[in-house]
Amino acid sequence: MTGAALGVLAAGEWTDGRLYPGTGELLALGRSLDCGEVSVALLGDAPESVCREAVSLGADAVYTASHPLTGDGDADADVSAIAQICGQAKPRVLLFGKTAFGAEVGPRVAFRLGVGAAQDCVAVEAEDESGRVVVTRPVHGGNAMARLRFPDADPKVAIVRGKAYEPLAADGSRRGEIRRVELEPPVVRTRRVETVESRSAGVRLEDASVVVAGGRGLGGPSPFEQLEELAGLLGGAVGASRAVCDAGWLDHSYQIGLTGKTITPDLYITVGISGASQHMAGCSGARHTVAINKDADSNIFKAASFGAVGDWQDILPSFIETIRELVES
Repeated sequence: MTGAALGVLAAGEWTDGRLYPGTGELLALGRSLDCGEVSVALLGDAPESVCREAVSLGADAVYTASHPLTGDGDADADVSAIAQICGQAKPRVLLFGKTAFGAEVGPRVAFRLGVGAAQDCVAVEAEDESGRVVVTRPVHGGNAMARLRFPDADPKVAIVRGKAYEPLAADGSRRGEIRRVELEPPVVRTRRVETVESRSAGVRLEDASVVVAGGRGLGGPSPFEQLEELAGLLGGAVGASRAVCDAGWLDHSYQIGLTGKTITPDLYITVGISGASQHMAGCSGARHTVAINKDADSNIFKAASFGAVGDWQDILPSFIETIRELVES
């Protein structure tokens, strides 16, 4: 990418006339870097209300770009669109959320621009003394954190874990510029032929402030009805370990871990989960973890704020009844 690079560009996402919550988090991160203009790219026919929402959350400028294939799940078109917007915006830092869109499009944009990309970042900073961009990300299955410096080439592409940053309070008085980008036709090698939506009742697993998850220790799919009951009382969502999903007890959309979803709830309740490193990589951002497991040496207890050692069948029913009494009192 030629020309002087300055500022931050967030690859935003929107649906049903509203910004995806993670876009506000990226804008807050962009403002914290304090390295120039903070802008956001919105693909598809983003309405003006969505653009103004982005401005209210911290965007100085909104780049809108649309092609019949952009913003609709066709990755080739989205990669081309973001790369073209970068050619106009010339950002120093390019941010993606760790979503299906960001995980697929982010690295491909980086490759197209000839730069590196850092996945699953929990922090992005600009070093005061050198101005270099530094990211922090989990390594070794979440057992350690690594701080990595980008080389000099721009943009620095970071795919950021959800809820690593708090969105700024919306300010309707903010003013920002809406810039329309005319896209060159993308080279599309793959096409999406069908979308099958999986509708779930209640809060999404990734957005839940309370998550109740079960593991192989539950012995089968039936006990998850009790986990759903507990999650319902707490206004939360149900999750599972990979072993549960591989066994077919729950769909893989419930899977938490390195190869599943990353969650950052305020409260994470695990039942019958041993705490393998691959699972912990997906829930290390939980503020408080409560573990129920009959094996006192399980790794899950190392991360737990509170733990109960014993058979879940003896512990969980009374736990649910206590929660019910507290909620209904």
